[in-house]
Amino acid sequence: MAKRIDVNDLNVYYSKFLAVEGVSINIEPKSVTAFIGPSGCGKSTFLRTLNRMHEVIPGGRVEGQVLLDGDDLYGAGVDPVTVRSQIGMVFQRPNPFPTMSIKDNVLAGVKLNGTKISRSDADDLVEKSLRGANLWNEVKDRLDKPGSGLSGGQQQRLCIARTIAVKPDVILMDEPCSALDPISTLAIEDLINELKNDYTVVIVTHNMQQAARVSDKTAFFNIAGTGKPGKLIEFNETSAIFSNPEQKATEDYVSGRFG
Repeated sequence: MAKRIDVNDLNVYYSKFLAVEGVSINIEPKSVTAFIGPSGCGKSTFLRTLNRMHEVIPGGRVEGQVLLDGDDLYGAGVDPVTVRSQIGMVFQRPNPFPTMSIKDNVLAGVKLNGTKISRSDADDLVEKSLRGANLWNEVKDRLDKPGSGLSGGQQQRLCIARTIAVKPDVILMDEPCSALDPISTLAIEDLINELKNDYTVVIVTHNMQQAARVSDKTAFFNIAGTGKPGKLIEFNETSAIFSNPEQKATEDYVSGRFG
C-alpha cells in the first residue's frame, strides 16, 4: 500500500561534512514528487536517506526524522534492510544482474529477503511485476534469457519490475532516464504515471521538462557554493514551481538562467 513520508528537520552527514541541511518535507501517498536542482545540491543524497541507502557509504548518517506513515525509519532497532524492502530504489544506470535470466532478475529481491515462494506463485509474481513495468509483452517468450540481453530502456523497466516484485510502499528513482534514449524515456515516464496509482513515487531528475510532465509536486534544492550543504529552497505543486515560483532562485533555475 502506498504510504506517506514525513521528513522533519533532516541533516545528512558524511563523517563531519554536512551534505544536506534542515530539510522538512511531506510526500503524499499515490503521488509523484520530483526533486530538481543543480548538480551537487544534495537531491540524490537526500533521496537515498529516504530508504537508508546513504548509510552504505562510510560515515553516512542523519539527524532528524524520516517517518513512513508515522513510523520512524531511523528509530531504535529498525532494520535498514526491512526499510529498503518497504522503500525500493531504481538507479540511474539500469543494473540487472547480468548472469541472471529475466525471470530470476525479477525474483532477485524476493529471494534476497528470504521469502519462500512456490514455482506457480513465482511465475504469477514475475508476470504481474513485468506487466506492472510494461515489459511483459516484450519479454514473455524469453524469460530464461539473460537480462543483460535487453535494450537499455528494457533493462531499466526490468529493474522497476524487480523493485515492484517485493511489494514496496514507496519507489525512489534516481535519474532513471538519464542513460536512456527519448523513446525509452517516454516509456519510463508513462510507467511512472501508472505506478502512482499503487505507489508513492519520488524521482530525482535533471530534466526540467520531465519533472513538469510526470510529477504532482516538485522540490527545488540548491547549494550556496562548493563545500556548503544542499538545502530545500521551495516545495510546491509542480505547476506553481514552473509557472509561479515564490523564490527568485527557483525562478532562475527553472527558466534556465543558471544550473
